[in-house]
Amino acid sequence: MFQTRKREAGEGLRVAIVGATGAVGEVLLGILEERQLPIETLLPLASHRSVGRTVSFRGNEIEVQEAKPEAFDGLDIVFFAATGSLSKELAPEAAKRGAIAIDKSSTWRMDDRVPLVVPEINPEALDAHEGIIASPNCTTIGVVMALEPIRRVAGLEYVVITTLQATSGAGKPGVDELEAQVTAIREGREPKAEVFAAPIAYNTVPLCETFRPEDGYTTEEVKLLYETRKILGPTHSGGDVDVHMTCVRVPVPVGHAATMLIQTERTISPEAAREALAAFPGIEVVDDIATNLFPTQRDVVGRDEVLVGRIRRDLTSDRIALWQVSDNLRKGAATNSVQIVEALIERGLV
Repeated sequence: MFQTRKREAGEGLRVAIVGATGAVGEVLLGILEERQLPIETLLPLASHRSVGRTVSFRGNEIEVQEAKPEAFDGLDIVFFAATGSLSKELAPEAAKRGAIAIDKSSTWRMDDRVPLVVPEINPEALDAHEGIIASPNCTTIGVVMALEPIRRVAGLEYVVITTLQATSGAGKPGVDELEAQVTAIREGREPKAEVFAAPIAYNTVPLCETFRPEDGYTTEEVKLLYETRKILGPTHSGGDVDVHMTCVRVPVPVGHAATMLIQTERTISPEAAREALAAFPGIEVVDDIATNLFPTQRDVVGRDEVLVGRIRRDLTSDRIALWQVSDNLRKGAATNSVQIVEALIERGLV
């Protein structure tokens, strides 16, 4: 049975961030300040290459230390915002020492012993955690946030999803490659593609991560399928939702978008779908065709809400179509991780 460290009454949390100097780690630091989590001690950790650098938190410069097992002694929460290899090696070590590991990598998401949590949707999954909790893929979070309100009203049978994913989904190197390619094209040079499979500047690339030779889908697409099923659980007549997905990289720095065609178990009107979405925590409906009002990736940067628009009925069936956008670095990564800790506190689990 997992046991957390016993805290004294009024004592704040002792928190570490593994990957504190990375893109998600930097955003995480800011969100921890914004949401005023009751933190007494913050310990930034990273691989040996980043040891000695500093990060800013609550007006203080804190030196980064090496992420190794003994660093987790006496901690309550360890955020993993680094590589999957680090979380695979060190998350069990953190849990062994009584800390709860909140992991953003794909390492633990499909492990049956590890809850995969979006707090607005399935906070009850936290009750059975054994020291490691997984935060879903940045694409999956926005998608399930838009699907869940409709599932609760009308059930879900089948969803066709095409994502349009920002370059920051591949980390800082992805954003840097976009900027370098834009500069190269403007200067008349051939853009070099290293992070992505083809030039991303002024282009779209229908490959996120790598292809699976056995079926032609990408690893990112398969994550979207199985993570959606794990988070939502049985959605209609006791069965898992069927998901067909195509993931596309687009030349924007921040913001993942998705267009979805949704077959519900029970017919739902666009008006009822719009009402269900607007009432759901963390969702904002931006949808008025009379004024050309719809959400874009620029609109969502720096925001935690998932924006939904273009809600309409399919012209050839009773399916519902919609468009969803979210900040992949905030709700898609750092914010969701912090919300998991807030839900743990609310449920008396830390």
